[in-house]
Amino acid sequence: MWTGISWPGFLLLVLAAWTVVGALGVGFSLKRGERTKALRDLGWIVAVWMIYLAVLVGVSVSSRPRSVAMGQEQCFGKLCLTAIKAEARPSFLARQGERDLRVSIRMTNHSDRRLEDHGLEAHLEDSRGRRWYEVPGLGGVRLSTTVGAGESMVSAPVFRVAPDAAGLRLVLSHGRSVTYLLRIGDRDSLLHAPVYTPLAISEEP
Repeated sequence: MWTGISWPGFLLLVLAAWTVVGALGVGFSLKRGERTKALRDLGWIVAVWMIYLAVLVGVSVSSRPRSVAMGQEQCFGKLCLTAIKAEARPSFLARQGERDLRVSIRMTNHSDRRLEDHGLEAHLEDSRGRRWYEVPGLGGVRLSTTVGAGESMVSAPVFRVAPDAAGLRLVLSHGRSVTYLLRIGDRDSLLHAPVYTPLAISEEP
């Protein structure tokens, strides 16, 4: 089961459904030769979307970057994630001084039903804005794994970063998914300020 839909998600869903119905109406009007009505209805669709996008951008540009400390939950609906540990670990495949970092993330389901979030992913950023994504096959449990009601499990993605990477921070997001880019006030919405966790990195014994 997914993590549930928020009010911004519900609003986008309603707007998308209304747009589909409106587009069908425009098509039928054109088919019947009612060009004036079709253009009027199309104008309404464009106007509503322009207003919606203006509100989305306005909310996003007024947002501020938010730092979530290690050990503190950040929630996606009822599914909450907590960065609990970050360790530098030896790697035999790293090249040119790269190093591997394993970040342990606890996933907790605070609902009374099974939850999963297939689009959720993690990446690291440094103080220069460079990004590193998870190395496939090294993290074990994935962030998209289903979590039982009231249960917790730990995902430990591994990232291979440059030797000069400093000020590393963990970012949890839904990537560039359009359904999140167009949600008003969502952390993944267009131009929204980032939410991140600064990492305190220890050496793996």
